[in-house]
Amino acid sequence: MKRVPLLSYSYQEICQWWCDEGAKLGPQKRIFSEIIRSKLSLPLKSDSEISDKLLHKINETFEFLPLIAEDIRESKDDRTIKYLFRLSDGTKVESVAVPFHKKYTLCLSSQVGCAMGCKFCFTGTTGLTRHLKKEEILGQYLFVWNHLKDKFGHPSTPNIVFMGQGEPLHNFDVLKESIESFLEFPGLGLGPKQITVSTVGHAPGLKRWQELPPVNLAISLHSPFEKERTQMMPVNKVWSIDSLLEILEGYPWHHRKRINFEYLLLGDHNDSLEHADALADIVSRFPSMVNLIPFNPYPESPFQRPSDERLNAFKLRLVERKIRTMVRTTKGDDILAACGQLANQ
Repeated sequence: MKRVPLLSYSYQEICQWWCDEGAKLGPQKRIFSEIIRSKLSLPLKSDSEISDKLLHKINETFEFLPLIAEDIRESKDDRTIKYLFRLSDGTKVESVAVPFHKKYTLCLSSQVGCAMGCKFCFTGTTGLTRHLKKEEILGQYLFVWNHLKDKFGHPSTPNIVFMGQGEPLHNFDVLKESIESFLEFPGLGLGPKQITVSTVGHAPGLKRWQELPPVNLAISLHSPFEKERTQMMPVNKVWSIDSLLEILEGYPWHHRKRINFEYLLLGDHNDSLEHADALADIVSRFPSMVNLIPFNPYPESPFQRPSDERLNAFKLRLVERKIRTMVRTTKGDDILAACGQLANQ
């Protein structure tokens, strides 16, 4: 009998399986939590609260299959860590642990490669190989979290940003199941505000946004002009800026639920004051914040970082237009772990 990955089940499915085996609910929550936190492992050796028959059935039915990192690299400057995972079919995917104050945020991948083909993104040069499974997404998180606990003594659950390899909304159903599991699994204790999903504007997934728990939304805009955005992001040929804004305006946004607009600044390309004013016109239609991301070069990239002068002028213009604005600090670029640099290298 082939065993199934425990992480492929939802917690409700685990409880239903437990009841179907004739066991009383109670111990399953503790056991599941301890497995998630790596305090217990499958196969279970013994447990005073469950019968030998149930113990045998658990071991016969489930396997944990945690991902194992093939390579781990730590930035020399800021303790950013990049993990390269080899999956069961031989494909590879990367995750990044990024330090913020005294807590880490984990940048998770949702696909092997990416189909969106953005011209400024190293991942986009690889094309899409396949969607990740739910247990592979959760497996990234659990491996990295336990590594951080062992290395730095960080017991609290890190935040999550789906900003790694792949377009999360292109893998919508698995993304939804993964987020629900992050929120419901005993032993994690994550809340919706600890999870952010970033999208280039995958309209079919964006139309289903309200099917997700109330997590944070980040829109990768990168240009306020249709023609230029199409040149940078081929997806704009199919789902234009105007069509995305129409979808977003159909949702009940309020001051407690703002949209994060991600704007990648490419030197002498999309970093003029004209761009800043047009960007302000767009984002002012929503409760929002703009995250300015100076471009992170990768091998053979056709773009360059903006100068400090143009970056500061761009930010100042947005602030003058009363747009909440932050500049994202570059972390992990020496190990190709910064935004747009992931490509399994």
